Amino acid sequence: MIRVGVIGYGYWGPNLVRNFAEAQGSQIAAVSDLRPERLALARRRYPVIKATTDYRDLLADAGIDAVAIATPVSTHFELAMQALQAGKHVLVEKPLAATSEQAIRLIEEAGRHNRVLMVDHTFVYTGAVRKIGELMASDELGDIYYYDSVRVNLGLFQHDVNVIWDLAVHDISIMDYAIPVQPCAVSATGMSHIPGEPADVAYLTLFFDDRLIAHVHVNWLAPVKVRRTLIGASRKMIVYDDLEPSEKVKVYDKGITLSSNAESVYQMLVGYRTGDMWAPQLNMTEALRTEVLHFICCIEECDRPITDGEAGLRVVRVLEAATQSMAERGRLVELDTAGVTA
Repeated sequence: MIRVGVIGYGYWGPNLVRNFAEAQGSQIAAVSDLRPERLALARRRYPVIKATTDYRDLLADAGIDAVAIATPVSTHFELAMQALQAGKHVLVEKPLAATSEQAIRLIEEAGRHNRVLMVDHTFVYTGAVRKIGELMASDELGDIYYYDSVRVNLGLFQHDVNVIWDLAVHDISIMDYAIPVQPCAVSATGMSHIPGEPADVAYLTLFFDDRLIAHVHVNWLAPVKVRRTLIGASRKMIVYDDLEPSEKVKVYDKGITLSSNAESVYQMLVGYRTGDMWAPQLNMTEALRTEVLHFICCIEECDRPITDGEAGLRVVRVLEAATQSMAERGRLVELDTAGVTA
């Protein structure tokens, strides 16, 4: 039985506690939060757990095997580092850290202590994204042309990170999982409309070594909530709408065909192909439940998580480059694709 402590009982922490409490193979041992009123809520729902305002109580408890961190991004590195040094396995809410240098240090620390370091890239564990990954791996779609996403809503405003680190991180993690190649450069533009606060609207373009291109629009100031992604390929295309109650993924047998003009070898004729649409059956298990079970399994089997520290590092590098580009009005920023040496 893996005994887990959760640091942070704000917006996401209660979801982590609930899933660890219900998942086979794990047990919630303690919760930490700086606000006594939040701890009171945790005690009412889980009377037997330990509740404390000092996270160090969790790290000092030899009976706690793993720690889940659901706190502001600026605190991720310090909390995760202390947890790893205390011999705990660590699950960190997205993104892994505030800088790539911090992410690298966490990966190295986890390796030194032989502990599981996993990032809460929740969408990677949804049935929809797993199915998209299967379709791409099977080559059923053909050559991938583009990834085009809109992820907008009214709020929730963050004060320590901009909209890229809050919303675009989801699409970057989805691409990191589903697309078999890594981006080589990024350009981003954005703007803050509230004085003194981070950018609340942003547009990212990711470039790859081949003809694949990705575009992500994120916005905290939209009048409606939209979570829609288009994936275009040479054989088939995908529409992924996360707000659909069912049929979140639809695969369209649509595209173009090219043929030479018999009268001119220099002229290509473009034709249009329209076939069927089908919605594959998806696993509808809650993504966080799947993720928690995966984390427990990786601890028990000494295995490497799908969203491990290296995946977290790749995502943070894109976020860093996008933020730098946005500060310079869209200048193209090359990405560092080097991994961490074990």
